[in-house]
Amino acid sequence: MIDLSGRTLVLTGAAGGIGSAIARLFRRAGARMLLADRAAPATLAVALDPTGEQVAAVACDVTDTASVQDMVAEAVARFSRIDIVVPNAGVFPDAALEGMTDTAWRECLAVNLDGTMAVCRAALPHMGHGGSIVTIASVAGHRGSRGHVHYAAAKGAVLSFTRSIASELAPRGIRANAVSPGVIGTAMVTGLMAERGEAILAQTPLRRLGRAEEVAGAVLFLASDLASFVTGETLHVNGGLYMHS
Repeated sequence: MIDLSGRTLVLTGAAGGIGSAIARLFRRAGARMLLADRAAPATLAVALDPTGEQVAAVACDVTDTASVQDMVAEAVARFSRIDIVVPNAGVFPDAALEGMTDTAWRECLAVNLDGTMAVCRAALPHMGHGGSIVTIASVAGHRGSRGHVHYAAAKGAVLSFTRSIASELAPRGIRANAVSPGVIGTAMVTGLMAERGEAILAQTPLRRLGRAEEVAGAVLFLASDLASFVTGETLHVNGGLYMHS
């Protein structure tokens, strides 16, 4: 069992399917946690720690720099340090290139890309040697996604961002890696599965959707000391939908 006792996780997008799975798994591993979402995920925090001593919940809009800074300040005030950052907040809107508005493009990138950068940037001054950042990319960032060009573009940029900060932060002993989920059985992909579900499953060698807990396991591994010599890498969790080595 991975033991994260005494370490503090800052997790955005904590109320979603993958986010809540990450929170549950990290709590079982003993981590202290600051859970954030647009509406504070208070119910999840109480379920994980009724005392409120090890898990806190705050509202945070990752597209707002001040909101991100307030979230980080709350984490430091409560737990004095930040060891692990998982900028998981994301949106997956439908929009083909033809007819896409400037607003739709910018809003998608603001959450998925700008928000990732903002959370990492704000947390860095409070991280030390042994710290770990695990970003959440997507299979769409590798192979594209018809009807979600802004999302795929943002996730492709998250991959490049992660490799860049891995190199930049290595001298400080801070690692940065990405997890790229495939199609995971959460509310985010309901529309996609209704439209193209049979085709997606037919292209997936394991012939099923992924589970949020399976993504959480990959995040936990990369955040832990088991991956202490791993940085700048991407761990794919997609049932073989996209194979890369």
